[in-house]
Amino acid sequence: MAKKTDAAAGESKAAAPKKTPAPTPKGGGRAAAPAMATDATPMASVGKPRMQRFYRDSVHPRLAKQFGFKNPHQVPRIIKIVLNVGLGEGAKNPRLVDAAAEELAIITGQKAIITRAKKAIANFGLRAGLPIGASVTLRGARMYEFLDRFIHLTVPRIRDFRGLPNKSFDGRGNYTFGIKEQTMFPEIDYDKIENVHGMDITLVTNAGRDDLAMALLREFGWPFKGETPHALRVA
Repeated sequence: MAKKTDAAAGESKAAAPKKTPAPTPKGGGRAAAPAMATDATPMASVGKPRMQRFYRDSVHPRLAKQFGFKNPHQVPRIIKIVLNVGLGEGAKNPRLVDAAAEELAIITGQKAIITRAKKAIANFGLRAGLPIGASVTLRGARMYEFLDRFIHLTVPRIRDFRGLPNKSFDGRGNYTFGIKEQTMFPEIDYDKIENVHGMDITLVTNAGRDDLAMALLREFGWPFKGETPHALRVA
């Protein structure tokens, strides 16, 4: 009986299929996990501000067609937006400069830097190194988010608004304008401000010339004086 049992066990072992080991990649590392089938197109837009997607889908192709650009890198774009607050009285009262920096941080979502005097001016009682203002430079997603909020939330709050100036370009495609009060921004609580002050806002582009930069801003829906801005056609 023992011989029969051993023979049966041998037959069952012979009938069992052999396991084929997984192929080992070169270099001795672990085998790579199988790639998941994903669509890269929608993932590329996840988390991007709507104005950035609007530029990619609408502004860029329209400008390329309008000016006949064959190379997509020739199409102008906004590189950065700079907000600058100058406070001459900040040299005597540094608290005003700190308050302006805090307000810029609330408006832009980015910490502001304190600007200081580069040289002494005796007639103004100014010494080198004293704080005289605050500044913020926006790029990337925060730049597009600020642009969106400014055009669609801040500008409609301006009293007796008749459009922003259309002759404030510097000849190289950069656009600078000033506002009189920071209270026009919806993020600012009027009851908590130290003092009312204005600021200068500069939109820096790589257009290289004013007509191209103006067309770029116009496509974004910039409210130039005497013009009806385009509607934002993006979800």
